[in-house]
Order: sequence, then structure tokens, then C-alpha cells
Amino acid sequence: MNIGEAARASGVTAKMIRYYESVGLLTAKARTSAGYRVYGPQEVHSLRFIRQARRLGFLVEDIRRLLALWRDRSRASAEVKRIALEHVADLDRRIAELTDMRDTLAHLADHCHGDDRPDCPIIERLADTDLVSGQGCHSL
Repeated sequence: MNIGEAARASGVTAKMIRYYESVGLLTAKARTSAGYRVYGPQEVHSLRFIRQARRLGFLVEDIRRLLALWRDRSRASAEVKRIALEHVADLDRRIAELTDMRDTLAHLADHCHGDDRPDCPIIERLADTDLVSGQGCHSL
């Protein structure tokens, strides 16, 4: 099948297929004499795997490692679990950061009168150049 057919079969756009080839997640396919890439069922299966991994938020390097483990039938599941748990820990950290940002912004919005006056704690905090970087949002 050509790249458009592979895209439809896998749920991955042709542009993303080209990107996955460029970063080495998918082996670059040989081209026909007319210059078209040719894909088979294994590539479509790999693209679906990549799509699912991306949907779960895995980074390209983690997907590369997971693909290698998926293709290695003699693998130990411990390595797969380790990668997944590292990703869970990263997601937890990002959730905590987003929660902190949301709470800070909600706090600032609660203290903004939202009227015709120019005073606004949101703008004042955004303009505060004395904030120390690396502190949590509540330090704002």
C-alpha cells in the first residue's frame, strides 16, 4: 500500500509517517520506480503501536525503546514496566505542575475585581520581574 493507504489503515497522517521515518521510529521504505513508498501490514501495525504510545504521552525516545522491546520476543517485561513507571512518574510531576499553575491563576483571578479599574493582580504578577525562577507558582 502507498503512504495514503497506510495512513488511513493506521490512523496516522502521512506527514507523521514521514516524520516517524525521519526520526527512525519506522524504517524508511523502499520506493517504487514511480517514487512511491510501499508499506505492508507490519508497518501499519508498527504505526498503530506508535500512535497508541503517543496517545499515552510517551516521548519519541521512549517509543523507540518500547518498539525495540515489542519486536524482541525474548524480552523481559521488567524493562517495559520500568519505562512505563518512569512515564507515570513524569506524568504525576506534570500534573502537579499544572495543578499548581491552575491554582495560582484561580487565586489571582479571585483577587481581580474584573471591573473598569486598571488594578489587576493577574497583570501585576505577570509583570513582576523580581520573581525568583524555579519556585512553584504559589510563590507568585
